[in-house]
Amino acid sequence: MHLTKQDIENTERVRRLNIINAITGIKPANLIGTIDAEGVTNLAVFSSVVHLGSNPALLGFILRPQGEVRRHTYENLLVNGEYTINHIHRSFIEQAHYTSAKFDKGISEFTQCGFTEEYLPDFKAPFVKESSLKLGMRFLEEIPIKVNNTSMIIGEVAHLVVPDAVVNDKGYINLAQLEGVGIGGLNNYYGLEQIGSFPYARVKEAPDFS
Repeated sequence: MHLTKQDIENTERVRRLNIINAITGIKPANLIGTIDAEGVTNLAVFSSVVHLGSNPALLGFILRPQGEVRRHTYENLLVNGEYTINHIHRSFIEQAHYTSAKFDKGISEFTQCGFTEEYLPDFKAPFVKESSLKLGMRFLEEIPIKVNNTSMIIGEVAHLVVPDAVVNDKGYINLAQLEGVGIGGLNNYYGLEQIGSFPYARVKEAPDFS
């Protein structure tokens, strides 16, 4: 298959969505948890979380356009400035997937999809108890992306929770041991398998592949 820009634009909408969402390869699978001013929690699956820096520890994610559909995650994190990012594991991929359904504002995906809210002292946003790797985030900045009316949300890591057993002495986290998953396209989930580990790349130590 070879598609030009015009071919892509002329492709049937759902097929185009599926193709373009898959071409980046496997993306991280996370649940973002928030809470509103009335104490109603929200949980939504995201595949756009990206690393932005280690010192300070910053992560970003992309919010789809505001407009006809209310974005409860966005509204809630603006209310109190806190949210959580929770890894999705093999044991609950179906539950996680259905958090993407458009539930009404007063309905919590935690309850509807069978997840347990978990809290840390002096941190408002709910964590997913079932997740083994979870992050408490504080909102720092929103960067509008004008070309398609989306936004990048940037936050700093305030809390990191991960089992000691999967972190080695150099700080590498074994995501396969956590049974983490990734997302391909919109609806397809993939298991993670570690297939290699290499030292920091230095020119003088690089093998000759020519």
